[in-house]
Amino acid sequence: MPSNFDQPWPVRDDLRIRAVKAIVTAPQGIPLVVVKIETTEPGLYGLGCATFTQRWKAVQTFVDEHLARLLVGRYPGDIGDLTRLASYSGYWRGGPVTNNAISGIDQALWDIAGKRAGMPVYELLGGKVRAAADTYIHASGQTIEDTITHAQKLIGQGWRHIRLQVSTPGGGGYGAPQLPTLYPDAPYRNGWSARDYLRTTPELFAEARQALPDNIELLHDVHSRLTPKEAVILAGSLEPYGLFFLEDVLAPENWDRLPEVRAASPVPLAVGELTTSMNDAIRLIRDHGVDFIRSHVSDLGGLTPARKLADLAELCGVRTAWHGPGDTSPIGAAANVALDVTSVAFGIQEGHIYDDATHEVFPGTLRIEDGWLRPNDTPGWGIDLDEEAAARYPAALSGHDEWAAGVRRIDGALEAP
Repeated sequence: MPSNFDQPWPVRDDLRIRAVKAIVTAPQGIPLVVVKIETTEPGLYGLGCATFTQRWKAVQTFVDEHLARLLVGRYPGDIGDLTRLASYSGYWRGGPVTNNAISGIDQALWDIAGKRAGMPVYELLGGKVRAAADTYIHASGQTIEDTITHAQKLIGQGWRHIRLQVSTPGGGGYGAPQLPTLYPDAPYRNGWSARDYLRTTPELFAEARQALPDNIELLHDVHSRLTPKEAVILAGSLEPYGLFFLEDVLAPENWDRLPEVRAASPVPLAVGELTTSMNDAIRLIRDHGVDFIRSHVSDLGGLTPARKLADLAELCGVRTAWHGPGDTSPIGAAANVALDVTSVAFGIQEGHIYDDATHEVFPGTLRIEDGWLRPNDTPGWGIDLDEEAAARYPAALSGHDEWAAGVRRIDGALEAP
């Protein structure tokens, strides 16, 4: 009798991966990276999000020059084995370039699995525990009045959760238009002042609570620019306004201080979009540093690790609020929603309105209706990629790279972007 060790890796059929490539397109001006895995079955392929907007060229090269050669000829049903193979292949592993490349592989394989089964991906995850995911959207303006007017418009379109951002002097008003400097005599006249930010942000929410309906949930993003003590001060000043959550109060370098900030904060904290490994995200949950985990799914390595993280969040009483702005491709948005509707830990989903060009490039792109986001019911993600249309919207190595270079405080010190 032959030894088991003499047998080839067991397979259920003759299906194999035929080709792997990264496709980069920017229909809305934001570089999006999507991995396409083709199989030996004609017409059967999968799509996965690998979007790291600021380093898209590195991800594209990693997929095309390194991962493709590992995967061609292998059985596409072994998702866990193939993503582990991709992860361990470079010896030094992890980081956003590696994880986004692996995410593209992972999500494309899930797409193939759903198509083979004739099921949407959410059914492969165990099926729905809710009919749709509630979303939040961003309201901003140069003045408090402008921001509130924008929020009122969005409420009229059906949103129940609104993130409010207002401009601050210089270039540091994250999520809102830039204002002319108020610091002409400072070493860096277009800088950002934490002191002024801590003063104006409570004013924004005080006026918003007077102007907006009581049942509207309000959110705010600090964008990682405060010290632990400043974060506590801000959270305390916002207590009267009942925020749904306060986002990214600390930079990743200070995440070890999050448990003490959270313990002192009367406002729920949402952190995690800068996690670039499962271990980073696990520590935020395990060490009681967050109320909402905000990870960017492709930065974790795809649907497979994010699903595990959602299970951990459920066990620890933490809710999910997956990162989902315009630098998430429609495939990535579909992965977010598959997690949202299948996880008990769901809290809220960041929403983004894709333009007509994006719908042209990605037929089947999900649409938010009255603030609700529902997955497609067709097999896989239910989203395709028109490569000819994608080629009409090439990505550039500028713009988002410059935005990510950060802002400066008024003394000239470099701050988080």
